[in-house]
Amino acid sequence: MAQVQRMSRLMVKTLRDDPADAETLSHKLLVRAGYVRRNSAGIWTWLPLGKKVLDNISRVVREEMDAIGAQEVLLPALLPKEPYEASARWEEYGDLLFRLKDRKGGEYLLGPTHEEIFTLVVKDQVASYKDLPVMLYQIQTKYRDEARPRSGVLRGREFQMKDSYSFDTTDEGLAHSYALHRAAYQKIFARLGLDYRIVSAVSGAMGGSASEEFLAPAAAGEDTFVDCPSCDYAANTEAVTFALKPVDGSGVGPVEELDTPDTPTIETLAEHLGVPASATLKNLLVKVDGEIVAVGVPGNREVDLGKLGEHLAPAVVELVTAEDFEGRGDLVRGYVGPQGLEKVRYIADPRVAPGTAWITGANKANTHAKNVVAGRDFEVDDYLDVVVVEEGDPCPKCGTGLKLDRAIEIGHIFQLGRKYADTFQLDVLGQQGKPVRVTMGSYGIGVSRAVAALAEQSADEQGLCWPKEIAPADVHVVAAGKALQTELALDVSEKLGAAGVRVLVDDRAGVSPGVKFTDAELIGVPKILVAGRRSAEGVLELKDRRTGEREELTVDEAIARLAAE
Repeated sequence: MAQVQRMSRLMVKTLRDDPADAETLSHKLLVRAGYVRRNSAGIWTWLPLGKKVLDNISRVVREEMDAIGAQEVLLPALLPKEPYEASARWEEYGDLLFRLKDRKGGEYLLGPTHEEIFTLVVKDQVASYKDLPVMLYQIQTKYRDEARPRSGVLRGREFQMKDSYSFDTTDEGLAHSYALHRAAYQKIFARLGLDYRIVSAVSGAMGGSASEEFLAPAAAGEDTFVDCPSCDYAANTEAVTFALKPVDGSGVGPVEELDTPDTPTIETLAEHLGVPASATLKNLLVKVDGEIVAVGVPGNREVDLGKLGEHLAPAVVELVTAEDFEGRGDLVRGYVGPQGLEKVRYIADPRVAPGTAWITGANKANTHAKNVVAGRDFEVDDYLDVVVVEEGDPCPKCGTGLKLDRAIEIGHIFQLGRKYADTFQLDVLGQQGKPVRVTMGSYGIGVSRAVAALAEQSADEQGLCWPKEIAPADVHVVAAGKALQTELALDVSEKLGAAGVRVLVDDRAGVSPGVKFTDAELIGVPKILVAGRRSAEGVLELKDRRTGEREELTVDEAIARLAAE
């Protein structure tokens, strides 16, 4: 017996107009259709219909995690400071952490992610290699103090997430656990009806080595990814690399200084000399944990500060200020060049390869230099791919021009390795009777975010349009208004429920048929069954919400059709 929900009793209030603060499609529709309501900035209440969708996604996730042998647990959201201080993430997370003190002055946080706590749980419970491998997961509320929570439930301060962790004694075991999760994620997102891409990614504050993201292409996405039209390469823009290709610079003449008054920018320099910006070398000064570092990229490209930060994590990267130039005669604002820099670490993009020649600052006011050759006139301390990726950049795999697209991150998997095991000395007794350091994986799915991603991908001009697996009901029965129609709608709803079909029936009195039909389209249940003009004959109209196809069926035919789907 499946549930029959009567809209005359259901707490749902639909809206005709978009919320004034809503920017994304999912934000507008989830509020208008009565799935969620804003409590405060980045904090949302899940109303009955929304809670059903959220629970259906959680159910699919649970089923697929259980299928690979993962075990569900539930850890606290209120966590002590000490484990995160030990891993250095108490500082690394910065303002993103919700921090609080108890009445005795003890310091705590609201968990943004649980690597540290899961590691300690396993350290307490597991002693021997015989107890491994083990995979644990939870579906729980997480907290991050976003500076600008926006886009409804896509970027909130409080959100639902599935995080799981694998524990193995060997790297081969970790690779197997990672592969199990990767395959499970593919099944989960296929069942949810999401269009997604698996892309190479960077680990960031999570740590570890191998990392992949699951991205749902959508105009509202905050992630930009690239994919190649000629091969299977796809990556988050922060993970795209450019091969270092040294060239022969032996034929380049000696360095020459050029009088370039009032040309502190690439644009003014290129115009003054009549050269393309790509012939110049841009040198951006940043501070890395307080130390000045120069970053060199071709003049026609921009430095991706996020990408730079990921490369240098956990160090803090920030731009220099005017005060940083004081007392530094080798740093002339607007005219910095890598040649002659004193005690400054020089990072360059691989496009500034050994042998390439550039026009760049001469470290003198109103002066630049040409024929400045990488590897001859200056040395690069570190090559890091730090430019903003552009449409048409060569694919690292086959060389074809890459395409850019927007997407929502719905999942992320990491091979953490031994970072947290080292921090907390997570060892087990190995087969040889000696301690063995455990290796870990971390795997996340944004459960509440998946609701928004599905809304973004599946909605149309009329409203939401849920896949059957996660919809709040299988069929939305609409009584067109008259007593006979309402009686038939309720009767067929009970019979559908008895046949195992989840039903949402609009039996509201005093509501016009037009409003009921509009709400049915807005709420987005996959099938709409209407008790209308032929109710006296026992004939109903069945509409497919996605395709718009309609057909007339008798009550028995409608029940048989819907029960079989």
